[in-house]
Amino acid sequence: MSGSATGIAWITWITGRLRAAAGAVAVRAAAVLLGAGCVIWAALPSADTGYAGFALTVAIAGVAAGGLRLALTAVPVPEDSYLLSAGMRAWRAFLAVLRQVPWEEGALIAIVWLEVLHPARPWHTAFLGAGLIAYLLVTHLAESDAALATLRPQARVLGVGAVLLALGAAAGMLPAAGPGAGSALLRLVAAGALIVAAGLVLPYVARRLPRPGAGDPVGIYKGEANTQIFPGGWRLTKRLARREDGALRGYTGGQDPDG
Repeated sequence: MSGSATGIAWITWITGRLRAAAGAVAVRAAAVLLGAGCVIWAALPSADTGYAGFALTVAIAGVAAGGLRLALTAVPVPEDSYLLSAGMRAWRAFLAVLRQVPWEEGALIAIVWLEVLHPARPWHTAFLGAGLIAYLLVTHLAESDAALATLRPQARVLGVGAVLLALGAAAGMLPAAGPGAGSALLRLVAAGALIVAAGLVLPYVARRLPRPGAGDPVGIYKGEANTQIFPGGWRLTKRLARREDGALRGYTGGQDPDG
């Protein structure tokens, strides 16, 4: 009976690990596909001016290098290179450069450059902006191994941003002649949307500001500290990092009063 229970536990553990690995691979693949789609969307039709070829090369290299960095995220880097061989030192230097260079940001600048080289096309640019935002968000999720639920607190802000993006595209479609009733109404709606966006963002930022004695809640993890003092002055400090999707990572450290 115990053997069958152990086998079921092993199967459950292996299944969970496989699901987690498949989810991580899917998120990383989605980031690369979004980046490649944004490059193609901005590059077509091809432009012959403004160093378009150079911008396209930088965009492709940035997306490819960013995808390679995500693929090698779990590969450990040796801390001490003194006793390593020349090949291992080169591999360590390669991983260090791959992880330190902001590839996605460089690709984003090159993609925007490619879009600027084309004539005004408001809705095309609006869809490109939405794709670039999705690319950066999915890349962030892949880097931190966080679930999609981590973005739930930002859902309202992202929704308002999508509305503003649509309003900007609609404003770009208006004729450049003298202002009329339609353009004035659109400006009024855009101003109202900006006010709503500020009202949604500011309370959320205020809640996430660091508070004295309560840890540093900035980022994907919210730091929590709890110190207990036992007889004799010995203190036990528990630090928890609670992720926005509910996961916990804990560290417990004791401190001797004489140390």
